Amino acid sequence: MTQVKKQRELKGGHVAMIFGGAFAVIIGVNLALAYSAVGTFPGLETRAPYNESLTFEARRQAQNNLNWNSAVSYAAGQVTLTLTEADGATVVTPNVSLVIRLATSDDYDQDVAMQFDGHKYVGQVDLPAGNWQARVFATALDGTEFTRTLSLYIRAES
Repeated sequence: MTQVKKQRELKGGHVAMIFGGAFAVIIGVNLALAYSAVGTFPGLETRAPYNESLTFEARRQAQNNLNWNSAVSYAAGQVTLTLTEADGATVVTPNVSLVIRLATSDDYDQDVAMQFDGHKYVGQVDLPAGNWQARVFATALDGTEFTRTLSLYIRAES
């Protein structure tokens, strides 16, 4: 004697539970991603964004007219900033500052005292491995402000 398995019927209640479960998963994932995004957002970029926007284009054009190139590197506890003009000449200005910060947090922001060594600007700072940002602030001799945010990725020593 062979037994015939009784097939289960798909009823309205089952379909409602499937839809409810699918939406619960979608909402749960969205909440987890939103929580993660808010937890890693460093926060306010400027205190007065509207006022900053009023002069942004003029400041951007003045900075572009400087025609400066910038690069940053890190090795053995020393951060190196290179500022050059379009023709490759080193930019010499007394007003250079650097703020090092983690890309996803403002907990580790630190000002780095930069010294000009005749070719580049160097500063001493201990940084662990991670994705860092170097925010450069300089003033040209004519008073034009130069700001740039440069990525600085430090690999873990193996």
